[in-house]
Amino acid sequence: MDTDRSASPGARLAWLDLLRGIAAMVVALHHATYYYTPRWRAGLVDWFDPGLYGVLVFFLVSGYIIPASLERHGQVRRFWISRVLRIYPLLTTACAITLLPYLLGVRGLRAGLEAYRPATAVLAHLTMLQDVLAVPNVINVLWTLSYEMLFYLLVVALFVTRTHRLSAPIAVTLATAAVLVGGLLPMAALSRTVGIGPVVALTAVVMVTAIVAAVSARPSVRVAGGVLGGVLALALVCVNGRIGPWQSLIILAVMFTGTALYRAEHRQIRRRTAVLSAAVVPACAVLAGAWHAQVSMPPAQADAFAVYWAGSLLLAAVTFAAGWAVRRRRIPRWLTGLGAISFSLYLLHPVLLMLSDQFGGTPDHDDAFRLAVFVAVLIAVSALTYRYVEVPFQRLGRRIGRRAAPAARRPADGVAAAPLAAPAADNVSP
Repeated sequence: MDTDRSASPGARLAWLDLLRGIAAMVVALHHATYYYTPRWRAGLVDWFDPGLYGVLVFFLVSGYIIPASLERHGQVRRFWISRVLRIYPLLTTACAITLLPYLLGVRGLRAGLEAYRPATAVLAHLTMLQDVLAVPNVINVLWTLSYEMLFYLLVVALFVTRTHRLSAPIAVTLATAAVLVGGLLPMAALSRTVGIGPVVALTAVVMVTAIVAAVSARPSVRVAGGVLGGVLALALVCVNGRIGPWQSLIILAVMFTGTALYRAEHRQIRRRTAVLSAAVVPACAVLAGAWHAQVSMPPAQADAFAVYWAGSLLLAAVTFAAGWAVRRRRIPRWLTGLGAISFSLYLLHPVLLMLSDQFGGTPDHDDAFRLAVFVAVLIAVSALTYRYVEVPFQRLGRRIGRRAAPAARRPADGVAAAPLAAPAADNVSP
């Protein structure tokens, strides 16, 4: 769901910043138009869901670059240090601002989150897996971060077991499973059977154990930790998600498709293999959406869902392809700048909308002026949080990672990094 901008300009992949900036602004406008221009928005969403489109672009970008970030160093330890210090500082800041009105007694939490035990809600959000733990997201967009974390666990599992170049067949397998069995798998089954609190606690223990073991210097412990994390991720996706398991499987398939395209571009796999997966995954995604919607929704709603699901998915694929096509061209600085602050744009826009609603109310008619003011304020605030929250912790993460590198650089820490045709930035997509 935001490249490490404090890295040197030569280490930038500007076209990915372009895509992140577009995706973040589309998602922000998607939610802002609910408040400020609802009538204008109503005519757009018949065939296209801007929020879904934006997050699918993010997932493709994340799939493209996150495994490269791990393999560039060949160090699981450094990867996790980077992820924690890249995500949690801004995530904690956004959550704290969101919780403040509730703590002051001004308003409740979204989706009835206040009904959950505080320890359970906090622990679920600390794992970033709350969306597959049957715990409502304190900020609506945080659901995508759960899938980012699931992807991290799977990527590490593949890396330590030396199967990380199987991205294309993995993407196809996940997409095919979404069609064939995605509609048969249960939703939130573990939480309903065992209880939300125990599942959250057990998940936290297993996740921490998996990560600690995966950075071990002992090969057997490292592999066991990686596999444990991967099994946890698949179990939560298949039987405990908030959304339909077929959708969860498609999301992961989309991310691994991005990885396959990266590997083909850098000659780690054959191009025709990546092209095949890039064709099969969208086809399965469209088929799964149409099929499973017909089973689980009334006919009119199912038809509408199938149209905007397919439209959003295919437009996201076209957007990614267009970004890749201009990857060697100079991208305007203001567009890459939006990409740099995209994580702040993504996390903070619901917070600003909450504050706008609290203090200014919701207009009873389309108000383009207030929408424009909101966008300007969002960009300004995001630039500030990027500079004073994100960048310092990015730098701290690199310093800590470099100190951990001497011990982690030995082959015992993982697999030798594959040579890259272009430097990869440490990115995360919301």
